[in-house]
Order: sequence, then C-alpha cells, then structure tokens
Amino acid sequence: MRKQTQVLIIGAGPSGMVAAAYLQKQGVKCLVAEKAQFPRFSIGESLIPRCMDNFEEVGLLEVLKTQQFQKKDGARFIKGELIGEFDFSKKISEGWDWTWQVPRADFDLVLAKEIQSRGVEIFFEAEVKNVKFQGKTSKTIVQKSGKTIEIDANFIIDASGNGRVLAKQLGLNKTPKLTGNSSVFTHIKEKNRPSGKEGSLITFEVLNDKVWFWYIPFSNGNSSLGFVGPTGWINSFNGTTTEAFQQHLKSLDFYKDRFDTYPFLFEPVKMENIAKNVSRLYGPGFALTGNGAEFLDPVFSSGVAFATESGLLAAKLAVKELRNKSVDWEEEYAEYIRKGVSVFSSYVKEWYTGNLQKLFFSSHQNEIIKQQICSVLAGYVWDESNPFVKQHDRIIKNVARIIAIEEERK
Repeated sequence: MRKQTQVLIIGAGPSGMVAAAYLQKQGVKCLVAEKAQFPRFSIGESLIPRCMDNFEEVGLLEVLKTQQFQKKDGARFIKGELIGEFDFSKKISEGWDWTWQVPRADFDLVLAKEIQSRGVEIFFEAEVKNVKFQGKTSKTIVQKSGKTIEIDANFIIDASGNGRVLAKQLGLNKTPKLTGNSSVFTHIKEKNRPSGKEGSLITFEVLNDKVWFWYIPFSNGNSSLGFVGPTGWINSFNGTTTEAFQQHLKSLDFYKDRFDTYPFLFEPVKMENIAKNVSRLYGPGFALTGNGAEFLDPVFSSGVAFATESGLLAAKLAVKELRNKSVDWEEEYAEYIRKGVSVFSSYVKEWYTGNLQKLFFSSHQNEIIKQQICSVLAGYVWDESNPFVKQHDRIIKNVARIIAIEEERK
C-alpha cells in the first residue's frame, strides 16, 4: 500500500493528536502511524494547567470535558509532618487554574477518536520500520498486520513518545541533563477510598531528598501508585516486581497500610533511567515533540504539557513551511522549547538537591513566593514576568539559603 500526505505524525498520544487537530483545522492533509492498539496503558497521568490552553486552541477541550475526569486544582507534597500544598488558582500568571488526573488509556482514546471523527486517518498497530529523507521530503516504511505501507510525506512530526523513533533512527539520542533515576508504578481499585481531599488530590509523599511516592486518584475509582528514586534504591528490594513494590509501600509514613488490602491491577511496571535527551529537536523535513525529544522527571507532571506545547508549535511551523513561508526552526522552535525545559530542569535539579523542598516545606513561607512557584508548577514556564521563571537558575538556591539562615537564627 502506498500513501501520500503532507504531514506524517508518528504517535497518537496527546502531542500527536494536538498536532493533528491543528493541521486538520488548517486544511493540511495529515495521517498518523501509531505502534499500539488503543486503548493502551501509558504513564503521564497527572496533567498541569498549561495543557488546557493547548487543548482549547485546537478545539479538543469540549470533548474532554464530557468525560468527567478527576478534576485537579493543585497538588500536595508531604514529608514526615511537613506539608506543602499548592492551589493553582493562587498563582501569579494568567491562565488555567485547574486540569485533570486521567487514566491515559481512556484519555488518549478519547483524543484519537475525536481526531478520527474529523477525518484524519490513524493507522493503529503500525510500526515505523525505516525513514529515508530526500531533502525535506521523506519515505517511511510502516508495517501493519504483516503488510507494508509506504508513506510519502513533505514533513514528519515525531510524537512517538518513549518509542523515540527518529531519535533512534537518526542517532540523535544524547546523555540527559538529569540522570540516575528510575520509576516503578501500578494501579489499584480503591473500594474504600476516603471522601474529600484524601480521595481526590494528587499527593507526593517524600521519603527523603532523593526518593518519593505518588498517589493519583482517578474518577473511575482506580488510583495510580508509583515510586521514583535512584535506580539503586528502586532495584534494592528482593523478589518479583509485585513483591518489591509491596516492600516499597512498607517504607511509607503518611500512606502506611492504606493500600495493603488492594490487589494490583497489573504487575508493577519498572522504567529505568527515565530521563531522555536529544542532540537536536528538528532537521530538514522533521521535528521531534514530547517525550520523543526530551523527558526530565515526573515529579512536577510536566510531560504532557511539553508534549502538547511542542506538538502544537511544531504543527504551526510545519504549516508555515508547507506554505513556503520562512521558518527559523532554531529560534522559533528549539529555543522556545528549550527555554521551558530549562526552567523545569532547574526545579527538578533543585528538588533533588533538597533546596526546593526547603521552599515547599518552610514554616515561614512567603505567600508571594509561593504564588510565583505555583505558576511554574502550573506549567507557565515561559512567563518571564515571574522571577521564579526569569531567574530560575539561581533564585531557588538563593531563597533556600535565606530560609536556612532564618530557621537557624530562630
């Protein structure tokens, strides 16, 4: 089978679907090659408000609202007896003050069905085997159900997530900025979930500066449980993955014993060395988006926000280029995405040094500073009117130093 399209999108996750929605609205022909059959499990279940701007711009917000996913108004961090809670409505940046916690199998299926209903063709269970570029055009070989599909495209948006199709084929993978962390996670059905905040709010329980646990409740009664920490710690527990995860749960304080009676809905999944990076985000005839380009760490739920942000921007610039308008991919795409990644990189780095935790758990918290940090946690990392964005590379450690001096004095 031979197919011709203006834009080939690799991957039908949020990044690919936002890109497809924009291209379809612009009258640009596109098709999608997705390796999996939907619904399929995916991590990245807690969104941040910046996603909502992107879904709204391409007309996907309304269909998502009908699904009644668990509303997320903020996030809570717990360390021993210390609590740091952030309310997205109390931030300094303009933008959405809520989002969702979602089972990605359901969420991604809703997006894909909506895109199909708009006339965009999606090939499921279609694995990209080879991509050859001739200038800016490309020929892609896809295998589906034992048959070969040849796709000629004028541009490729690689939204393949952890599949990292073009990064692997073009040798673009490089050492990530943050290394050494792994994750293990599963789902449970909470039959006796507490009412109110305890059964609805995403919570991170911090075991120490390097290790933390997530609890993400969904509106369907299921909950996501997971640990992130140094690979050595994740692998230090004996037995099967299920037995190791049960041992992990015993190390909790706030959530100790709460989940012991619930069977896991699937064998816990382990992902080692979760951070990813690439040497470049674009090239003649292609752009990398979402996790197909770079992934930092799940502690601030930034993955889907960068996926939708980069997917939408790549689609906009691809349309410009297809219409013979000049595009500076370095300035208009790479520098913009890297600027946001750089901000979150500082926060992730300072989380694990313990400096950011000092700000989160300080008993003398400044409300203005908290609102500025909250804007970052909501995903508004391009708002340079916020000093915690503009001075991200030094302000966290400086404020942490002041807090330490004040607490020592008192």
